[in-house]
Amino acid sequence: MKPGALQLGVAPPTNRGIAILDFILRLIAIAGTLASAIPMATTTSQTLPFFSKFVQAKFNDFPSFTFFVVASSIVSTYLFLSLAFSILHITKANAVNTRLLLLFLDTVAMGLLMAGSAVATAIVKLVHSGNSKFNWLAICQKYNNFCKRVSGSLIGSYTGVVVLILLTLLSGVALSRR
Repeated sequence: MKPGALQLGVAPPTNRGIAILDFILRLIAIAGTLASAIPMATTTSQTLPFFSKFVQAKFNDFPSFTFFVVASSIVSTYLFLSLAFSILHITKANAVNTRLLLLFLDTVAMGLLMAGSAVATAIVKLVHSGNSKFNWLAICQKYNNFCKRVSGSLIGSYTGVVVLILLTLLSGVALSRR
């Protein structure tokens, strides 16, 4: 075989390295999105005594937080399912159609996750600071644990957004090397 020729079915080492990096980034994105959705949906509630009644703040009291949990869950599920294609790219780096599909779906997932994160960020800002013009009180002075958990969930979500942006760029680089 000539030194400059490629064997059929064997990918150049750089494309295999890109495929391995793609797989690792998908695992990081899964961890980030799950680390944002699970705590938000399960542990973000706090009960305070208020005169003779108990007042409870829960994530599903805010439709924006519900959208955030649903968006993070959908993206987590997509990322888990896309691991199969990522493994396929490690074994067969010349699979262009699946790479294009992942490029498109990663972009859609990034948009959905960013929308959920942005909406939740706006509400977190509101519950932390309040808004005196509209007579909305800052509830984080009373519901401190609730606000800490919600704010912590946003960190994982934005990690997922950044990783999805990197995955999109990585797919573009892998496609340009064909």
